[in-house]
Amino acid sequence: MALQARPHLIDRLPKPRGRLTADAPLGQQTWFATGGPAEVLFRPADVEDLAAFLGALPADMPVTVLGVGSNVIVRDGGIRGVVIRLLRGFTGISVEGYEVVAGAGAPDLNVALTAREHSLAGLEFLSGIPGTVGGAFPTNAGAYGGELAEVLISAQAVDRAGRIFTVTPKELGLSYRHSDAPADWIFTSARLRAAPGDQLAITRRINEIDGARADSQPRSRTGGSTFANPPGHKAWELIDAAGCRGLKVGGAQVSEKHTNFLINTGAATASDIEKLGEEVRRRVFDKSGVRLEWEIRRLGEFQ
Repeated sequence: MALQARPHLIDRLPKPRGRLTADAPLGQQTWFATGGPAEVLFRPADVEDLAAFLGALPADMPVTVLGVGSNVIVRDGGIRGVVIRLLRGFTGISVEGYEVVAGAGAPDLNVALTAREHSLAGLEFLSGIPGTVGGAFPTNAGAYGGELAEVLISAQAVDRAGRIFTVTPKELGLSYRHSDAPADWIFTSARLRAAPGDQLAITRRINEIDGARADSQPRSRTGGSTFANPPGHKAWELIDAAGCRGLKVGGAQVSEKHTNFLINTGAATASDIEKLGEEVRRRVFDKSGVRLEWEIRRLGEFQ
């Protein structure tokens, strides 16, 4: 007698208008290019589709949001439950007067370039953040003299029960690399404040940021800045002082170019990268007494 196949999680989920995929590979969709699969990957068609799906989802079902895969380690065992990616339907960018409205799936760079096309200044710093608009909220992402909290007018989010909210920066409690927003909120769009500017000057600033990144940051398989700067310190200086420049674990290495970046030299597992980060934290604490906090999110199960 043939054994009956075990039902897959995807068979128990509500049927959305968007796309559901079982056992979807995630590793190559991350900037580190390593890691396990999503048990189920959901790409909603729009905000209403996302809200309806979440509202019909069992309350105990794990839900994880994944952007363009920067600033994240997907562990080798993959991610249980439903992984949501906001792609088509969430990447639009529009300009309304001196305000820019961007979907959560829009790359930060594209927002900065759209503002430039309309001679709007104040969003150039976004060109230096390797991620999407939606990914900026949990850590109040910032770089090169700017941060989300300074330009955010309002944001739209969907909670785990499928309710849609519009909130202000004050309600989100944004501070350095921190947000008080509920952990289960999925941000779907943002309204950003800009100001009239000279297009040539805006272009120069974006080029300066790109040049600074090229000069100081590795362009290999990396997840971006690994640890938040502790109060009164720069993470890279603490890492360098602890003798971690070039340190390796398996196929993972601390960048020789910028020590607050970990890189996949070609065959690193997610475990290699995370173990390397923990070793860096240990050495920095032993040397300086400062405990570095991860800025990169670590998601999923160990293999």
